[in-house]
Amino acid sequence: MRLAMYGTPARYTPGGTCDRDWRATTRRTPVRDHRIITNKEIEMTVTVDHRPEAPSGPPKLDRDRLRRAQQDTMDSPRMAYSLLAKMMFKPVDLMYGKKGSYTKFAMLEIIARVPYQAWERMGYWAVHRHAGRSALARRVFERIVEARADQDNEQWHLLIVQDLVQRTGQRQTWLLHKAAPWAIAFFYYHVSWMLFLLRPDWSYRLNAEFEDHAEHEYMTFVAENPDLDFVPDPGTYAAEYGRYRSVADLLRQIGHDERTHKLDSLESMREPRVR
Repeated sequence: MRLAMYGTPARYTPGGTCDRDWRATTRRTPVRDHRIITNKEIEMTVTVDHRPEAPSGPPKLDRDRLRRAQQDTMDSPRMAYSLLAKMMFKPVDLMYGKKGSYTKFAMLEIIARVPYQAWERMGYWAVHRHAGRSALARRVFERIVEARADQDNEQWHLLIVQDLVQRTGQRQTWLLHKAAPWAIAFFYYHVSWMLFLLRPDWSYRLNAEFEDHAEHEYMTFVAENPDLDFVPDPGTYAAEYGRYRSVADLLRQIGHDERTHKLDSLESMREPRVR
């Protein structure tokens, strides 16, 4: 913030002027029933040098790179899932089937947002705790911004998949597609923040396992349904997420997003606590 003082004595008028450069100045025209507050006219210019900006999200790939990304996933083994991860995956397979489907993906995307919400909550707690250490508080807040951006990306996945559910006329019941996802999400949320409180790297590891599972589910589904390459992308959320040549490419992009989230979580495990 710069504070510049110049000019001649002037009287203060409520509601000073503001020019196009966002410089707030007092009026110089005398007005009845006001008080003199200074012998100088005051100009204030506020300059923001740094502010955490939301990441742009996972990279958008063209058709050829999406196909290569799918093949990379199919050629890569799944992670060695922990007991907690298996406790979430097994009920999902029992309720929605082992094979992928739009309704199953919608359920997974409801759950996928949960750890990022938990990390955001813990991040605000940490900002409050370390408010007296401004540099650390800023780094923590940058983590919060990243978590919120990941939540947004997962939310777009949910909206896109839910649109595909409606377009294909797949049936959704209250028990399986409302109550069950929220029950699992409730469990996952509390496990995520408790692990983050005890050992943040455990929380990041669990999320990496979940994202690895989602990545393989999407890519396998596309491989098992080659006709999707001939179904045009409806483009319902093209303005926000991008338009693709086919539904297959749209799902490949979502699968690649999940891989990006997985790699980010594995990277965060190296320095789980902000210092």
